[in-house]
Amino acid sequence: MNRQLIGYLLVAIIIAVLPALGAYPIFVMKVMCYALFACAFNLLLGYTGLLSFGHAAFLGGAAYATGHALAVWGVPTWAGLLFGTGVAALLGLLMGALAIRRSGIYFAMITLAMAQMVFFYFLQAPFTHGEDGLQGIPRGELFGLNLADDLNLYYVVLAIFIFGFAVCWRTINSPFGQVLKAIRENEPRAISLGYNVDNFKLLVFVLSAALAGLAGATKALVFVSATLSDATWQMSGMVILMTLIGGLGTFAGPVLGAFIVVLLENKVGEFGRFLSHATGIQWFQILGESVTIVIGLIFIICVMAFRRGIVGELIYRFKTKKA
Repeated sequence: MNRQLIGYLLVAIIIAVLPALGAYPIFVMKVMCYALFACAFNLLLGYTGLLSFGHAAFLGGAAYATGHALAVWGVPTWAGLLFGTGVAALLGLLMGALAIRRSGIYFAMITLAMAQMVFFYFLQAPFTHGEDGLQGIPRGELFGLNLADDLNLYYVVLAIFIFGFAVCWRTINSPFGQVLKAIRENEPRAISLGYNVDNFKLLVFVLSAALAGLAGATKALVFVSATLSDATWQMSGMVILMTLIGGLGTFAGPVLGAFIVVLLENKVGEFGRFLSHATGIQWFQILGESVTIVIGLIFIICVMAFRRGIVGELIYRFKTKKA
């Protein structure tokens, strides 16, 4: 466990010095926001066995709530972040209270249906400005730092990501987390041991929603906007993809999966142009317009070659060789 913590500390230090090494701060902040979102989802699916198709509602709901609080109400930045996270937690409580009454595919379909209701509300609500979204959200200040400066915001986002990751880690490595794993492995046996399974499911659902909301609120600060794309069912599918590619039920897997997906979204066009110039094949020029196809191919490869995800497969093979 100590080695694991040292490894996480080294990764945090590397992320902290990335801007000094020439990395684009906005890109890395986007990765951290989606990585936190994927970690929150992994807490629900990877460690409790609950597949939610509606997690985009929490990401988008928190983004809209934070943006409205900052732009219209003029609250301080810290209050806007807390408000957005609280709205996502409340949504999680309402959705979870209904969804946990069912299991399996029925649970997934209930979360999807309710997330679509939330999406159509955002589409028609006056404060969201419909398809235009909330634009020009003020970043304000936090702890005396002017967040209009991308570098200042970078380290605030890093601190938020570390906090969210630590919450996930502490949750799993606690008695509460052990019960969640028991529910995932054998729910009837957990019930026979006297645990109120529904209460545990609801608690982890709300916690996952709150962390997803924290990611959405942070994302609204990074891009100074909140749009409908944050609340679509495609975003719910994207977070599932991130988690499965990186490694379901691992701590580092969702972070790696988020990095791969965001990298493909932003750099696949440049990679296509490079291949076109290097090989002379003009077809590579259209890769930038076919991001979803490329991501789908990556997903197929990972499913066929890395059944446990990239990190999960590496951990499994390392343990097998060690044994």
